[in-house]
Amino acid sequence: MIRMCNRSVGLLAGMLVVSLLGFSSRLVAQEEIRIEPLSGPVYLITGPGGNVAASIGDDGVLLVDAKFEEVSPEIRKAVASVTSGPIRFILNTHWHHDHTDGNQAFGKEAVIVAQKNVRMRLVDPSRSKWPALPPHAWPVVTFDDSIYIHFNGERIELRHFKRAHTDGDAVIYFTGTKVVHLGDIFFNGSFPFVDLRTGGNAVHLAEVVDRIIPTISRGAKIIPGHGPVATLQDLVRYRDMLKTSVQRIKAAMAEGKSLEQIQKANPLKDLSSWGNGFISTDRWIELVYRSLQKL
Repeated sequence: MIRMCNRSVGLLAGMLVVSLLGFSSRLVAQEEIRIEPLSGPVYLITGPGGNVAASIGDDGVLLVDAKFEEVSPEIRKAVASVTSGPIRFILNTHWHHDHTDGNQAFGKEAVIVAQKNVRMRLVDPSRSKWPALPPHAWPVVTFDDSIYIHFNGERIELRHFKRAHTDGDAVIYFTGTKVVHLGDIFFNGSFPFVDLRTGGNAVHLAEVVDRIIPTISRGAKIIPGHGPVATLQDLVRYRDMLKTSVQRIKAAMAEGKSLEQIQKANPLKDLSSWGNGFISTDRWIELVYRSLQKL
């Protein structure tokens, strides 16, 4: 029974990773790269792949995440519309392809920084079930719990939160300009993808978001991995959705209901608006169900 459960978890996670990355790849041909100012030296770059934050100033350019390699020329053009300075740092929020594939385009000129598990998965494809990136695209500076970078007049903090979206998630705090990039810990307005295969867990994700909220000041601009820039109130609403999902599915499991029975009964009917993104309500119920099984 345990072996079958583990295979089911692995199969689900693998299918979702491939589906998510394939879906993101299709968006490359549909979306345009856009850049807009957020606060002080920090800009937002949107388009195919995960949201990118860019610190642009006298010290040069620092990017949080790098989208897909194939859109890197458009990212360069977007940055060049603001500055002629060099791209000096890439900070990866986690290992997924739609956030790190662009490392290949910038890694020969920029220092790549990430939590140590991100490097582990980018170096060794057997740990992530995705092709390894070439050596110049690997993080060269890694950390366990936190690290600081002083750049463009402010302290930028990278803080690791365990077992959330993956096992290598980092939240990026631009402490002077009050901008925070949460990576895929936060899907604004939709159910999140949780990568069970590489250390993610929906139950822990809810707990992590609960811990993150007090670390963000009022009025801060919050960049999710996917979705529009958010407020602290948006993040609180997301946290409440996560906790409600876990509580209801845990209660159904305690009654002895199977996954299929829970999906059919749909205890998340009032949260259906969150299922309009990549992750449907049925998939989200399964991710929470499998996460509870793994506790």
